[in-house]
Amino acid sequence: MPEASPLQAVRASIGDSEFDRDTAVTLREPGVYDIDLSAGWTIISAVNGGYLLAVLGRALSDALPHADPFTISAHYLTASQPGPAVIRTDIVRTGRTLSTGQASLFQYDEEGREVERIRVLASYGDLDTLPDDVRTTARPPALPPMDQCFGPEDGPAPVPGSSAITDRLMLKLDPETLGWALGAPSGKGEMRSWFGLADGRDPDPLSLLLAVDALPPTAFELGLSGWVPTVELTVHVRSRPAPGPLRVSITTRNLAGGFLEEDAEVWDSADRLVAQSRQLARVRLG
Repeated sequence: MPEASPLQAVRASIGDSEFDRDTAVTLREPGVYDIDLSAGWTIISAVNGGYLLAVLGRALSDALPHADPFTISAHYLTASQPGPAVIRTDIVRTGRTLSTGQASLFQYDEEGREVERIRVLASYGDLDTLPDDVRTTARPPALPPMDQCFGPEDGPAPVPGSSAITDRLMLKLDPETLGWALGAPSGKGEMRSWFGLADGRDPDPLSLLLAVDALPPTAFELGLSGWVPTVELTVHVRSRPAPGPLRVSITTRNLAGGFLEEDAEVWDSADRLVAQSRQLARVRLG
């Protein structure tokens, strides 16, 4: 088991937390859902991509006969803003162990025209039916205890604009990946952190969709600053996470042509790899 300082006493439970309320969708008609995107999950000037993925993931969980996301791929088409949105889902295929669906989130621009913000394709199943056999060379990240790591409250905001999302998260970043905060980025393209929700809610498959995209971007440790918008994000949920804090490790090996990849691993308190992701993001150079 990993060494860690205990989280604050649990105040919220799965199904009754700020994350659950802010990702809740309302069925308008079969396959169509309404939601009011919360400003509480914004960073700089846009709604966080992991929060958006969890919103669409929840809609698909309701629309499909299986509840748990196994793999979900999202293309971010335009920046989402807090406020009303509509999600349209479509069932592509249903099977005994896996069901596949797609979903798109739409908002209206200033002229009242409907604009697609994000489109996803996903396969869902039942994580509780998976066999226990695990054969892996992966190892959990070596993180210092939580009381030796640092959170957003320990320093100034890294970029100008909204940082509302940080008030809803428990982030404790590995000091070895915090050179950017001291004006001395390592150049390694790594970010590691303890992760949880600030109200103490335990993780579940939908919150894993948030976890893979909630840390500061690895671009900061490459010496870059500013918004790093996601172009595409694919998440594989491998297991239902155990209660307690998660550990998230993100690496970038290649920045070229103004784009970089971020490979994330999420580990639970039982030392299991519960989620993996890769995203392509755009950076502003110069």
